[in-house]
Amino acid sequence: MWQGQWGKADIEAGARPLYPMMLESPELRWAFIRKIYSILSLQLLLTVAVAAVVVSVRPISVFFATTGAGLALYIVIIITPFIVLCPLSCYYQRHPINYLLLTVFTVALSFAVGLTCAFVPGKIILESVILTAAVVISLTLFTFWAARKGYDFNFLGPFLFGAVMVLILFAIIQVFFPLGKISVMVYGALASIIFCGYIVYDTDNLIKRYSYDEFIWAAVSLYLDIINLFLSLLTIFRAADT
Repeated sequence: MWQGQWGKADIEAGARPLYPMMLESPELRWAFIRKIYSILSLQLLLTVAVAAVVVSVRPISVFFATTGAGLALYIVIIITPFIVLCPLSCYYQRHPINYLLLTVFTVALSFAVGLTCAFVPGKIILESVILTAAVVISLTLFTFWAARKGYDFNFLGPFLFGAVMVLILFAIIQVFFPLGKISVMVYGALASIIFCGYIVYDTDNLIKRYSYDEFIWAAVSLYLDIINLFLSLLTIFRAADT
């Protein structure tokens, strides 16, 4: 009976349901998903452009690494994305303020990524980019396939949140009590696994739970997952290379 109903719905809507017992229009959900991935693609392209400028123009990284003003500005750049998230939570439905805040958020985070990459060999950056792209594409395809088969990953939320708390405490301990190269690699490996889980979790939410007016938050979530996965892999390769 369910197959018959959906078979009729497929003819009328022109799209298969993304998961069993889907009540909304598949076409509307696919349009929402395409919008999210369009925004995400622009964010990643902007990140690559900004980071490439920071890495290739050596005076930028030298200024941040050798001067007090550069250090102060670096701290401002680091905290800017977190500050921008506050007004973004209030204006995420108001155009064009939402896109302006999203751009500021992306540029600030991209600059921080660029400064991180500026002191890393190009081979390691390339390896991290390739592996990140492969993992993101694989996990995205897997999550869409699993959703169609009826799997639900909503249960991962509390576990991933707890894991991030452990990761933050791990990082704080590392700052005050450095444990060496092995611990850095362990930290990077744990972070990579956690953000792989977040990619699956947020993609599943994108398919099933985000409302159509939450496209900004959906894009921000996936963007942060990808950037954090890249930085985690970069940490592993950099520690292994030293």
